[in-house]
Amino acid sequence: MKIEMESHNLAETDALARAFSKIIKPSMIILLNGDLGSGKTTFVKSLVKYLGSDDVVTSPTFTLLNTYNGKFPIYHFDMYRLSSMEEALAVGFEEYFDKDRLDGVCLVEWAENVEGLITQVDFVINIEKINERTRKIIVIEGNKK
Repeated sequence: MKIEMESHNLAETDALARAFSKIIKPSMIILLNGDLGSGKTTFVKSLVKYLGSDDVVTSPTFTLLNTYNGKFPIYHFDMYRLSSMEEALAVGFEEYFDKDRLDGVCLVEWAENVEGLITQVDFVINIEKINERTRKIIVIEGNKK
């Protein structure tokens, strides 16, 4: 599966997150790729809302992980400040990426910084900033097992 669209405003991005939320279920791992300011956390905010959470969503850049309570636990990672898989292992993140034990959904920004840590992925969402308002969003089915 591959979905590609241009979003020209927050309402269109929100509508994609709403539609995407309908197929999300526990033990899924979703990677979000894009440059700083491309809209990864904005997409996560909408997705978390549609997964039944009233929690305030913020970028976990400094905390590395935020957990939200929705229909099931939602684990929002930001690996921006990490530089290797070893750093992620040192803080105990490997347990979240074992799909057999995962009780919720993992949303991971900057996964490329911890290459090798996440081996099973359900979806990859690429967000490219075209201009100040427009984003190209591509949702690709991953290598889930």
